[in-house]
Parts: sequence; C-alpha cells; structure tokens
Amino acid sequence: MWNPPPEHPLRRLFAGLAEHAFFSHLGVADPPLTDYLSSLLTRFIHNDAVFRLRGDGGQPLTELTDMVVEAARLPAGGRTQCDYYRHIGDFALFWTGVYPEAVERMRSRACKDAFVNYTAQGKRGYMLTSRLEEERHHDEEAGLFRRLSDQFEVCALGLRKVREEWEEMRSAPPGGGVIG
Repeated sequence: MWNPPPEHPLRRLFAGLAEHAFFSHLGVADPPLTDYLSSLLTRFIHNDAVFRLRGDGGQPLTELTDMVVEAARLPAGGRTQCDYYRHIGDFALFWTGVYPEAVERMRSRACKDAFVNYTAQGKRGYMLTSRLEEERHHDEEAGLFRRLSDQFEVCALGLRKVREEWEEMRSAPPGGGVIG
C-alpha cells in the first residue's frame, strides 16, 4: 500500500484542505483524524489502492459486499483481517464522503452493493479495526479507528467539504483571481 510521506505535495494539499474543512466548516479540531483522512485521500489517488483487496482467485474486489464476505472468511484476529476491516471502513468513507453520487447511482444498478448501507458497513469496519488494534495493545490507533466509527457521518461530511474546496480551486483563475 502506497503511503506517501507527510511532505509529499498531494499529502500537503489534502492536509490543508482537510484541516480547513474540518475546523472551519465543522468545528472539528482533531489533528490525528485529519491526518488520517488526508493520507486516505492521497492513497486513494491510485485506483489500485481503492481496489487493493483480492478475492480467492486473485481478482480485485470492487464491491463492498464482497470485501465484507472475504474479511469474515479470514482467520479471526489476524493482521490480514484487521487490514480488510480497515480497508472496508476506508472504502465506504471514501465513496460516501467524496463521491456520494456514485453510491446513489449504484443503488439503481443491479449489483450486490445496491442494497448495502455504506455508512453502516464503514462504521462497522472501523469499529472492528479498533477492537483488533486494542487486542494488539495499539491503544492510540484503536482510539483513532473508534473515532472514525463514531464520527463516520461527520467525516463523510468533512470529505464532501474537501471535495468542494478542491473543485473550487480547480475552477479558480490562475493566481486565485487576486489583482496586484
């Protein structure tokens, strides 16, 4: 999994957007949370990261339903199971937060995910990740994943604000329209 360093330009861009969106629009000042979300956005720039989980035959899992089924088949408590549940949370949060219209379009298609509540599955994925991290005595990480679960809707709203801000940046004239 590609995890860019904090000084990577995309990571810095998303960190600034996330901090601004969460603090200014939502009143949430939680640096570990916004750092995690900016890292998520940076990692998910690559389609391979979005669809990194593999099924039995090695094919990428593209539906949340298949990810949940595959995670349940894994040996309980293992690192791999924790990685799957974390990815389920990330996948659900990314789509509900950044591209909620894609989740809505999916509901009109004949696919397994048409009947899945992405919010409920994302919250569950992060909660299970939190419990598995607690078992490993990684209390700081466990706390972060618990907050992601408990505040899933707020995080999704914050990611929507991040998207709005980057879309505004894209449509702004060069130099931000400032006349000097």
